[in-house]
Order: sequence, then C-alpha cells, then structure tokens
Amino acid sequence: MLYRKLGKTDLEVSNLGFGCMRLPHKDKFHEIDEVEATKMFDYAIDNGVNYFDTAYSYHTESMKKGGNAEPFLGNYLKERGNRDDVIIQTKLPSWLVDSRESMDVLLDEQLKRLETDYVDVYMLHSLKVDFWYNLMDHDVLDFLDSILEDGRAKYVGFSIHDDLEVFFSIMGAYDKWDVILTQMNYLDEDYKTGLPGVEFIASEGLGNVIMEPLRGGSLVNNIPDEVTALFNAADKKRSPVAWALEYLWDKPFVNSVLSGMSNLEQVKENVAIASATEVNSISEHDKQILKDVCNVYKSREEIPCTGCRYCMPCHNNVNIPHCFKQYNICKSLDYVDKTAAPYFWLAGEDERADNCSFCGECDIRCPQGIDIGAELEKVAEFFKRN
Repeated sequence: MLYRKLGKTDLEVSNLGFGCMRLPHKDKFHEIDEVEATKMFDYAIDNGVNYFDTAYSYHTESMKKGGNAEPFLGNYLKERGNRDDVIIQTKLPSWLVDSRESMDVLLDEQLKRLETDYVDVYMLHSLKVDFWYNLMDHDVLDFLDSILEDGRAKYVGFSIHDDLEVFFSIMGAYDKWDVILTQMNYLDEDYKTGLPGVEFIASEGLGNVIMEPLRGGSLVNNIPDEVTALFNAADKKRSPVAWALEYLWDKPFVNSVLSGMSNLEQVKENVAIASATEVNSISEHDKQILKDVCNVYKSREEIPCTGCRYCMPCHNNVNIPHCFKQYNICKSLDYVDKTAAPYFWLAGEDERADNCSFCGECDIRCPQGIDIGAELEKVAEFFKRN
C-alpha cells in the first residue's frame, strides 16, 4: 500500500481510503451485514488501508437520525483495539443544524457512536449553498474553532456538492481548513468543482481527498462497445475499476481516493490496484485513450447544453442547466439507478423540469438555439418514469 501526506497535516494516509457509505447490508439498507463488513475491514487494514471515511447519516433509516455506519466502525475498532492506528473521518449532518448548540450536541453524539474521544478529521457534510448559509447563520466557524481547541477534532474540512463559485466562497470564509473532499473522476473534470477545484486545493497545500471515483459504479457498468474497444488498445491492460482509480492516483496532488466498497471481492480488487499504482503510471498514449473515452460518453448526450447559463435566471426558478446536465449524464452512462439520484437531491423541488411554464423567454437567450421548454418536458417525463 502506498501512503501520502494529507496536505499540511501530520497524517500519512493510504492512497486507498475506505468509504463506509455502501457497506454490505441485509434486507434493509440500514441493517449492516456485520459479519461480511468485518471481513472487509479486516482485509483492508491487514493490507495497509488506514483511512476510514464515515458520516452521521450513512446506513440510516432516515436522514433525520444517525445511521449504523458510525456505531459499527466504532465497535469494530474497539474490539480490534487499534483505534489510534486508524484515521477516522466523519461528518456533521449540515441539514440537521438549527442552532450553534446543535453542532456540539451532534458531534458529541458521534463521538459516543464511534466510541472515541476525538476524530482525526471532522467535516461539514455535503455542502450546497443553502446548507452553507444555514451553517454560517449558526456560527459554524466558531464551532470549528472550538473543536480544534478542545481536541475533539484534530483537523477540519468539508465535502461539497456544488459549483466552483460556492466552493471558492466556502474556501475563502475560513483560514483553518485542513482537508477538502470533492467529487472527481475522468468523466467529471468539468462537473461541479471538478479538476479546477482539485488543483486549487493542491495549490493551497490542503488535504486533497476524492470521492465518487467510479461515479457510483456507472464507470464500470454498462460500458459501451466503443469504450471497450478503446480500452483494449491501451499500452497497459486494465480493468474498468483500475482505469478509474489509476487516473486519480496518477496525480501527485491527490492524497487519497475514497472507494465505497460493498463486498470483500471489491476490497481485494481495490487493494491490489492501489498497491501496484504509482504517480505518473499512465502513458501519454493511455491518457489520450481516456480523453477519447470521455468523448464517446459525451457524444451520447442528447441535449446540446454547454452550461453557459444565459437562460438563467428562470422566473419559475427552474434550474435549467442542472436539469439538462443530469439528463445528459443518465443518457450518456446508461445507468439510471445510480445517475438519476442527483437530479432530485442536488436541486430543490421547485427547481426541477416539471415547473416549466413554457413561457419561451429562455429560448430567446439560448446561444445554442435549444427549444428549452420542449427539452424540459422530455427531462421531466424521463425522471418521472425513473
């Protein structure tokens, strides 16, 4: 296993981090299969993985209460007796904060659930602009200062699911950020914070951690024949999982990549790839193949929206670029089970396509000549079915 320094912190993290969002479960998602999950944790730790990422809400029945991932991880580490050998990263449920005091209450509850008196990295979870404004209204920066001072957290950071403008606003609001968690993969260089966000984090010397390297599994399922043919022409033969992970590990400024593994075979595969990957391991020829693969996926998109936002604002509050982007992702990846969800949870109910009144004002402003009303109707019908 390879290790990289986590930004300016004193932590050395495995290049493969264990994301505890998709642990094996019984009939219901919140009921973790503890026997299988224990085998997965054992194998990961025995083979060098030392970075475990969890959150208050992972494996929960309801986003309004704590899930089972934190208690399972805490109990596992207590029984194994190696808490101090493992780096724990967990997250404040931003959507549950309704006062300055509630943040302390939530963190103290999480410490009990994790059976520890400190966490190595404590993050503000899943920041979007509305969550961020709510946290700021409740003195979140004072909260972060206090937990660093009293030792409940060694380092602090945030995960984000919004665009670059929001990202830079959050980055500039606090000078004690240590670790940032963003979504990146070879298909998402220009999506949300994307590659510019990752590069900015590196320029600031902060811990640079990546989530969704497989885009929820969509980069390793339903692979088009054209993509398979491109992969087969590579200098180095790789599995689809290896392509996705090596793309990220090839970048020296990426400290660790979180993989949400769901069974022991996935752990073994990920560990094997992580142990054999080095910086600058992808040839120029194979980097071009990845660019060609991206072009294949983009060619499958149906709506020629460039995200210029000339159509915005919509007087009905429809987030037109978001609706088109999520629809195109679903169409290009042909993996609706995993790619449809962001359409619903990354935008409010009033921002969705079915709120379009077909006024035509946005059509006049669109430089691509898109019949926006007709396309939004198609988007609304698609997501209604899926």
